[in-house]
Amino acid sequence: MSGDATSGLVDRLVARDPRAIARAISIVEGESAAGASLLGRIYPKTGRAYVIGITGPPGAGKSTLADRLLTELRKGGATVGVLAVDPTSPYTGGALLGDRVRMQQHAGDTGVYIRSMATRGHLGGLARTTVEASLVLDAAGFDVVIIETVGVGQDEIEIVRTADISIVVLVPGAGDDVQALKAGVMEIADIFVVNKADRDGADRSVAAIEGVLALASEPEGAWKPPVLRTEATTGRGVPELVDAIQRFRTATPVRLEERRRARADWRLREILGRRFMEHVERRVLPPGTIDQWLDRITRREIDPYSAAASILEEATAGARPGDQRTDYSIDHVGVAVEDASSLVTFFRQVFGLDTDAPEVVGLHRLRFVATGDATVELVEPLSAESPIGKFLARRGPGVHHICLRVADIDAALSRLSAQGIKLIDTKARQGAHGSRIAFLHPSAAGGLLIELKEKPADAPRRS
Repeated sequence: MSGDATSGLVDRLVARDPRAIARAISIVEGESAAGASLLGRIYPKTGRAYVIGITGPPGAGKSTLADRLLTELRKGGATVGVLAVDPTSPYTGGALLGDRVRMQQHAGDTGVYIRSMATRGHLGGLARTTVEASLVLDAAGFDVVIIETVGVGQDEIEIVRTADISIVVLVPGAGDDVQALKAGVMEIADIFVVNKADRDGADRSVAAIEGVLALASEPEGAWKPPVLRTEATTGRGVPELVDAIQRFRTATPVRLEERRRARADWRLREILGRRFMEHVERRVLPPGTIDQWLDRITRREIDPYSAAASILEEATAGARPGDQRTDYSIDHVGVAVEDASSLVTFFRQVFGLDTDAPEVVGLHRLRFVATGDATVELVEPLSAESPIGKFLARRGPGVHHICLRVADIDAALSRLSAQGIKLIDTKARQGAHGSRIAFLHPSAAGGLLIELKEKPADAPRRS
């Protein structure tokens, strides 16, 4: 969507054009760059609407109560937007039993906007973009936004991260007095509503909730959730519910700001987590890497925590141009020589470069020419049967390998193995100067022998 088109849509949205509202919600539901751009344009115009969350188990009458609450708020002159979250159709992906069907009496009211949203598999009772849709209604100038959750059970507590006030609706005679005792429901409710209060058992449900609330330890002066009775089909008790909402809003201005800040914190972290994973999969890891890690986890070759640590390390290592990230840097170039003495003299006399004292590692004698951060390693064989001895017999003196320095060689080997890279050493072994080393098989790099090297933590840095 172009900038001019976005500007026109925002202007019509602020003017509360129903088509613009519908279009804007559809855009943010798509979770695309256009949706992010639109939210950036409208965000400064938000923060004025009061968001009411209505949650509770299926069959509690949430939709009818939301309809009656909407009617009562309109009597007081408030403009109201409604987001009714419904289960997802397995065929179309849309919302089943859209609550707009239940609220047809408001269809011609320009002070009301009603939208059904499909969960699309998202847990917690809401659609993933319910927060964004509520921002659209806020920017459109609605005084109140009502969010009705899908009604999935006791784990439906995400509403507390979305609404300014959470209303938990229960119904007598269906075991809901027991449901009310569940910790999650008790913690999120700012107001309890026992709907269908004309049924037997309503008094018992109210008493059970009030009994649990009496046991709660709250600071002096803190809001104590009231337990109200309603009959949504007739409207009985709904004016009292509106009064309770207003009392809560008046009594808890500091809590409102705290809740909105906590909501922003949760949403920011949720977006960051989702986009970080998208970035890792699309721009950091080679295609199929996550599947390879999953295969290894399934085979019990690695645990999920270690796999996550390795992926995180690769994703957050030093940045390179083009957003490619790596923790590899060149340590040295290994050169196979028959006798290093002449080359030591050559480097000193011609280039003024000194050479470290020789060190014997296995069947080889190593000397490092100090060239700065990266060095030249001169490797002499101590036996004709050593790898360098065989290399010299086959190819003669010359470049033998390139060594890359890594911060954590174990993690690097684990990543390479997960990517299907063939290794000579699946585990690190002892190298020169207390380092740990491992070699990749030449077939993995077009015939080039690559060494990985992890320096000891206290190793001096060459200048």
